[in-house]
This record gives sequence, C-alpha cells and structure tokens, in this order.
Amino acid sequence: MDNIAGRKSGLSWAVNLSVVLLVALWLFPTVGLLVSSFRTADQISASGWWKALFPSEQVVQLRTGGAEAATQEGDLWVVEGNLLEEAEEGPEPGTEITRFGVSSKAVDAYAVGEVASFTKDTKTFTMDAAGNYRFTSTKELKKRGQRVFITATLPPEFTLANYDQVLFSGNSNDSMAKAFLNTLTVTIPATIIPIVIAAFAAYALAWMEFPGRALLIAAVVGLLVVPLQLALIPLLKLHLNIGIGKGYLGVWLAHTGFGLPLAIYLLRNYMSGLPRDIIENAKVDGATDFQIFTKIILPLSFPALASFAIFQFLWTWNDLLVAKVFLIDSTGNTTVMTNQIVELLGTRGGNWEILATAAFVSISVPLLVFFAMQRYLVRGLLAGSVK
Repeated sequence: MDNIAGRKSGLSWAVNLSVVLLVALWLFPTVGLLVSSFRTADQISASGWWKALFPSEQVVQLRTGGAEAATQEGDLWVVEGNLLEEAEEGPEPGTEITRFGVSSKAVDAYAVGEVASFTKDTKTFTMDAAGNYRFTSTKELKKRGQRVFITATLPPEFTLANYDQVLFSGNSNDSMAKAFLNTLTVTIPATIIPIVIAAFAAYALAWMEFPGRALLIAAVVGLLVVPLQLALIPLLKLHLNIGIGKGYLGVWLAHTGFGLPLAIYLLRNYMSGLPRDIIENAKVDGATDFQIFTKIILPLSFPALASFAIFQFLWTWNDLLVAKVFLIDSTGNTTVMTNQIVELLGTRGGNWEILATAAFVSISVPLLVFFAMQRYLVRGLLAGSVK
C-alpha cells in the first residue's frame, strides 16, 4: 500500500526540513549583512548582528587629560574630568560604565567607584559610572594622559551614516554610487545583447533545416566546457589589435561571447519542445520565419529567456575577473562595484561597517532581480526535459 500512486511519502517531513535548512543557510548571511550595514563600528566590534536589538558591552581604550590639564594639590598632581566627554572617539556621553582598568592585562580589574593604585603606588585613579574621573600622581605628569580601559554598556544603535559614506563620500570616481552606475552600464547591455543573438541562433537550430546544423549544435555544447580563463588574454590581445582596447565595448563583447553557448543551448532546448503544429499552421497561413519567430516563438519562450537573463545578470553583476582584464583604466572612471569593494577592503580593512554596507549595496540589485523573476527560473531550467 505504501507504493500507491498519489500517496504522500512518509519522508516528506525530511524533505520539508531540508528545504527550510537550505533557505536558512542562504538567508542568514544576507540578513546579517543587512543588519551590519546599519550598525556602527563600535557595535559591530562589541557583538554579533544577531544581538543588534539588545544592549552590549564593549571595552574601549581612552586617555585622561595630560600635563596641560593637571593642577597641583600639595604634593599631588591631579587631573579631573569626564572620559566620555573628552574622548574624540568612543561611547557617547551618558553611556553607562560598569568596570575599568589601567592595564591591558586587566582591562576590567576595578568596578566603578573603586580606587586603582599603580606604578609602585605613585598614581591612583578612580571614576564613576558616568565617566567622571580623578587621577592623581606624586610625580609631575607627562604630556600624554593616563591610558584607561573602560567597559561600557552600549544601547542598540543604528545609523544611515554608513550608506552616506559609501554612496556619496569622496570624489565622483571613488564613490560607490559611481561604481554602481558603471556596473549597470556593463550589466544591462551584457545581458540584453547575448539574449538577442542567442534567441535568433536558437530558433535557427531548433526549427530551420540547413546543412551542418548538427555540427553547430555539437560545437555549442562543446563550448560550454571551455574554461573562461583560457580565452581572457587572447581575447584581450584581439581587442587591442582591432582598436577597442579596454572599455565598455570590449567588456560587452567579452560577456556576450562567454554567455552565448549557455544561452543558445538553453533556448534551443526550450524552443525545440514547443508544439510543432503551431509553427506548421503559421507556415501554412503564409507566415515567414521572422514573423513566426517574433510573434509566436518569442512570447512562448519568455520563461527560458527570463531564466537565462537571471543567470547572465547575476554573473555580469558579480564579475570581477572579466572587469579587471577588459575594463579597468588608470583614471578609475569605469570601476565596477566588485573592484570598488576590493579597493575598500585594501584601504579600510578594519572598517567592517563600511565593507558590510558596500557589500549589501552590491547584492541588493541581484536580490531584487532574482525575487522578481525566480518563478521563471525553474520553468526555464526544465526546458526541453519533457516532451
């Protein structure tokens, strides 16, 4: 009875659970990147993105006032003030301080209100939870103040400053906004051109009889396994010899050439699976091949066209290798987002909030494209699998 057609399998729960786990594995990093893009550098260093809605503790190194802020009280040199108000960077005034330390080996050795004695008992330091401190020394103070480590409780904080810095800071050639426009300039033509060419070629290989058609189909299948890296340098030399050099035209042609084999193969399989009666009836009515292609084949092939458009768009948008070879110039006017993120990684290796924001800006458009067209993806991938 377990094999009766239409009966649900007892392992359906395992399939559902596997799907949920796969979705979670894909979704969690994306959500984490989104949350991190709105957090400050202090928040990111203090806790993970999953704790963004809760207060977090952070250890910060600050300095008291130096010799210029000291006053003499009998035999003691005294410096008083507020660490949070004097600090150029760090927690905002009003942040609650729970513990402090005067050595990197014991950053939380003292509770607020306790007196710390150090340097052979010649110096003392004490502070309260608001950051008000009193530092004393039996010797005249040096120019720089005393180093103090504080453990502060930071409230949840979100900001748009990261996006402002990524998209609009710097000159026009260094901003992510410029790289965003450059990436669109590369991606849109590099997606449309191979689709147009491949649609015509796929129709010819699927429905037109001519000598050598089988060899052409075999050649297209063979080109699917040619490594991209194998053709980069010879193709670049060809571009330089014919005068198109490093520019948008060169990268459009490169992406078109690398994307055509998959596009032709995918569309040809789909078109060959369309009902033959429709094409034959159109020919009986006097329709030309061009009319059949534009008015019948293209509308019916939209799922396959959309499926390839998703693949090509994601590939060209996230591409770095082809852009490095065929596009990058010395002025930076044509820098794409992937290369801009690499440069941010090189110059701002510690600024995780900037990198998270730049990365999410880069993946936002592919996410929108995928979710808008994902219903056509499976239909296009299954093209030609069932007659």
